[in-house]
Amino acid sequence: MVLALTVCGIVVALVVVGLFVFGLRRRLIQRSGGTFDCSLRWDAPEKGDAGGKGWAYGVARYNGDRVEWFRVFSYAPRPRRVLERSAIEVAGRRLPEGEEELALLSDAVILACLHRGTRLELAMSEDALTGFLAWLEAAPPGQRVNVA
Repeated sequence: MVLALTVCGIVVALVVVGLFVFGLRRRLIQRSGGTFDCSLRWDAPEKGDAGGKGWAYGVARYNGDRVEWFRVFSYAPRPRRVLERSAIEVAGRRLPEGEEELALLSDAVILACLHRGTRLELAMSEDALTGFLAWLEAAPPGQRVNVA
């Protein structure tokens, strides 16, 4: 009986510590500011596959001429993907369709992009999209930025 209570106590403590670390990691990511909720689909299929597969929920952070994307459900201190402003080409935008509506946040708008030849899609709120497009267009003189 004592062993069972000890094991249950350890399991509960580990769950609480794990949740605390998730929250602490997110606070550290957001500490420097310039963050927004952003789902990402890397190697996105051509022409809007509305199956909803491949989306990962995350937090993106502006860092100079880069956007760093972190998975929400990860303990990794480093970004999972780094998108450089000069390498991003916007191919278009659309609203979620079909099963995507269940996989993404309710107010999401999907932005189709190319980054160094890799097709990707970013899903974010309309406000975050406006900020992202403004950030893309605010590239320093001499940098080529393709916004459709």
